[in-house]
Amino acid sequence: MDAVSFLLVAVILTALAFDFTNGFHDTANSMATSIATGALSPRVAVAGVLNLAGAFLSTEVAKTISGGIVENSEVSLVMIFAGLIGAILWNLVTWLLGLPSSSSHALFGGLIGAVWVGAGGSAVRFGAIIEKIVIPAVASPVVACVVALLATYLAYVITRRTSRRAVGKGFRAGQVGSASLVALAHGTNDAQKTMGVITLALISTGVLSHGAGPPWWVVLSAGLAISLGTYAGGWRIIRTMGKQLTDIQAPQGFAAETSATAVILASSHMGFALSTTQVCTGSILGAGLGRKLAHVRWGVAGRIAVSWLLTLPAAAAVGGVAAWVADQGDLGVALVAVVAIAAAAAFYVLSRRHPVSPENVNEVPAPEPAPTVKPAA
Repeated sequence: MDAVSFLLVAVILTALAFDFTNGFHDTANSMATSIATGALSPRVAVAGVLNLAGAFLSTEVAKTISGGIVENSEVSLVMIFAGLIGAILWNLVTWLLGLPSSSSHALFGGLIGAVWVGAGGSAVRFGAIIEKIVIPAVASPVVACVVALLATYLAYVITRRTSRRAVGKGFRAGQVGSASLVALAHGTNDAQKTMGVITLALISTGVLSHGAGPPWWVVLSAGLAISLGTYAGGWRIIRTMGKQLTDIQAPQGFAAETSATAVILASSHMGFALSTTQVCTGSILGAGLGRKLAHVRWGVAGRIAVSWLLTLPAAAAVGGVAAWVADQGDLGVALVAVVAIAAAAAFYVLSRRHPVSPENVNEVPAPEPAPTVKPAA
């Protein structure tokens, strides 16, 4: 196996590793509200079968990634490898902090930074980035928030004469279906991003022709990787979205999930590589606002918003640095890989200091008491 083919295999494996982190990072998108309301148990809820099924429904988003945001002819395997490293590290940072940031924007940022450093700004299609990434990033959470707000309001109006117990039981049963639909929609959008990256790598080495779509084995492997990540569960982020952002009841959970599904599926059909995390967070916020007397924790929402703003530039910076180091030759590529593995191990060790698991995912840590001040004598 020559150096190029070895690097191609390394890029494909790194892309699937990113896909796995995307899966456990985004488990909260489809399952957080169902777990918070008790509609699904934490261990049952993280099954990723529908993520795999969703990966086969459409390839429009994959085509946007492989032939939309950068010039294929200017992209090298080293750049793709570096971009993936930037995305993976940002995913791990935000997972450790329990922040539902966008895995999609981490990937876009990593690729943009790596290509910009490796091939110059002319290799980045800024017009396509504005149209396919930036505008959906701004519009999609707002649309999801408004739709979920209206859906939640209507759900409570329609059921106002029904006993609270019956309402809760009915909507919890409905959440089994609505959460499954979100998982299916997630597969149609997020799994395709890894398909697009692998396809881009195959195009850059001449294995596929320019403009080609992802082969069947790419679709299958990407779908399996994100499904396994979903099954692993991202409990830290599930706690943030299900318990810390707002107080979720079953009608709100159902409204949030169905609203997010509608927005994600519509965007996937049009080829918009939006952030499913932003859509689902927006729908949960809308569901919180749609219930009378619901409490939205704006401090948590503010921290999430800051992470959204930082995701693309932070991943781009890491991807750019990784591209510069990896471009020095085989030793540079090896150095980037070793640093990334060491950083991932360090994040895991840090996460074990305050572990979040299926057993305590619905427990919200109590705030530390304020220090007492003794009166002056």
